[in-house]
Amino acid sequence: MSWRARGKGDQTDQTVSDRDQSAADADQSASDTDQTASDREQAAAEADQRASDRDQRAANHDLAGFGDPDPSRRRAFEDTRSQRSEGTLDRQMTALVRAQISEERDSQAERRDEHAIARDLVADDRDREAEQRDREAEDVLESEPAESPAAIEAAKALRQRAAEDRHRAAEDRHRAGEDRTQAARERHELYDQLESAHLDELTGVYRRKLGEAVLLHEIQRAQRLRRDLVLAYVDVDGLKAVNDSSGHAAGDELLRNAVAALRSRLSPHDPIVRFGGDEFVCIFTNITLEEGRRRLEEANELLSQTAGSSITVGLAAVQQGDTLEALLARGDQALVGAKQRLGAKGH
Repeated sequence: MSWRARGKGDQTDQTVSDRDQSAADADQSASDTDQTASDREQAAAEADQRASDRDQRAANHDLAGFGDPDPSRRRAFEDTRSQRSEGTLDRQMTALVRAQISEERDSQAERRDEHAIARDLVADDRDREAEQRDREAEDVLESEPAESPAAIEAAKALRQRAAEDRHRAAEDRHRAGEDRTQAARERHELYDQLESAHLDELTGVYRRKLGEAVLLHEIQRAQRLRRDLVLAYVDVDGLKAVNDSSGHAAGDELLRNAVAALRSRLSPHDPIVRFGGDEFVCIFTNITLEEGRRRLEEANELLSQTAGSSITVGLAAVQQGDTLEALLARGDQALVGAKQRLGAKGH
């Protein structure tokens, strides 16, 4: 074989070149997606800040306007309702944007995994190219006189390119590893974002949409394992009166105290879901109806001591064949009955 002939090296060069271009395109795409996600997250953070600023202004107006006979201060007090509505809208839009970003990050993680596989293939091609060049160098030295300067230079050049190919193969494998690490990081961020997107900002419990899926999972597990489970439909008493008399900041604090009281009597893995403004649903796993009632009485007593308020509760024990809707309906019916009994007693 003449040292001037390249043999299969040309074909391998083209394959490597094509895959290099694909990897470069993938890098650019990943960079563009990262920048887009970063820009949208910045916009979401700014929207959150606007909502927080509105809430702070509303709280300040509440404190300044409550009980003040001055008409302008009273108007400012009433204006807080619209400010809070704007803040709520900002947060809803932010949650939507972040959910979309989470989906994009999931797709991005998938693409990074694909990039890593592509880089591994490029690295394999480079290793094969290096082996081919080594063989070509040996062929040159065998086909030409050993003292031929041209043959020696050709063999040296081929071996130099083989060494460069191996070095670039190592770099490709390193970058493939970085892609996989970044993909894992993005998935971790995705899971964090998905969880935070489905948690109530005020109380830290599940929002209704994801919360219903969690409740259903616990109900099905209890039925499958034939274990006790108690659902509690909880209403925080007097929230509207607190909002009207002391301001929404006081009402928010009452809700946080109510959740804290419930958590103190639930197991760490038992879920709490915010179903409405003052309504929560929680599940006690692996306990009887009587034990659930006792724990909620303790939570009510704790709330009375810490916040001077109370909760009204409707309980329902799971039965084989129960759906989430059926169990919720029984809990809601029990809550209505409890409220009627309290009303009959003059509460």
